[in-house]
Amino acid sequence: MNMQPSAAGVSVTVIVPAMNEADNLPHVFATLPEWIDEVILVDGNSTDDTVAVARRLRPDLRVVVQTRRGKGNALIEGFQAAKGDIIVMIDADGSTDGREIRSFVDALLAGADFAKGSRYAPGGGSDDLSPWRSLGNKALTGLTNLLYGTRYTDLCYGYNAFWARHLDALNLDCDGFEIETLMNVRAAKAGLVISEVPSHERSRIHGTSNLNAVRDGLRVLRTILRERSGRASVQAHTQVAFAE
Repeated sequence: MNMQPSAAGVSVTVIVPAMNEADNLPHVFATLPEWIDEVILVDGNSTDDTVAVARRLRPDLRVVVQTRRGKGNALIEGFQAAKGDIIVMIDADGSTDGREIRSFVDALLAGADFAKGSRYAPGGGSDDLSPWRSLGNKALTGLTNLLYGTRYTDLCYGYNAFWARHLDALNLDCDGFEIETLMNVRAAKAGLVISEVPSHERSRIHGTSNLNAVRDGLRVLRTILRERSGRASVQAHTQVAFAE
């Protein structure tokens, strides 16, 4: 599908959570499609020129200053501020390619409620995943599929898009890196139509990640188990969408 979202009467918001990413933002913003209607930078109280650089690169940028800490909190605050019909979440470190947004939006326009990126779907890949992180991700993905009846290939990846009207169904309420897992699990439990979109993860361009594989992996595991014990599981309608 090559229809521009605006031709379908649909607006698109991109959420970019960032903390001290001034050096990376020029690379990130350069990949964003021209037809994006709204870009929201959620700033985690950066001590560098993150906000100034972002405003210079995109004068129409909206800035939300994070009230707490953590990627989950940043994304939730961005989602709440978004005005678009479709919300896309990307990273500020250059690891997610904005040129792939078209594939995510196409999946939604084709009928999906939630489009989740996958580095393991045919056409996807990663320049950044270590063998240890890949093994942990596959184990957590397998556990999620077993408990929730999904057919996910990649659980712990932060490149996703969804219709804003489903925010209430997702009912997001966590602050950390486990936000992506919570979204994937609750989308399945809500019975949303989910499409996996192949995505290629690049290495961070500048700086170091705040991700801790062991600590955050345990938070993901606790999220999977807590959600399973707290609510009834439903069969998700999971599809795989391939980029053209």
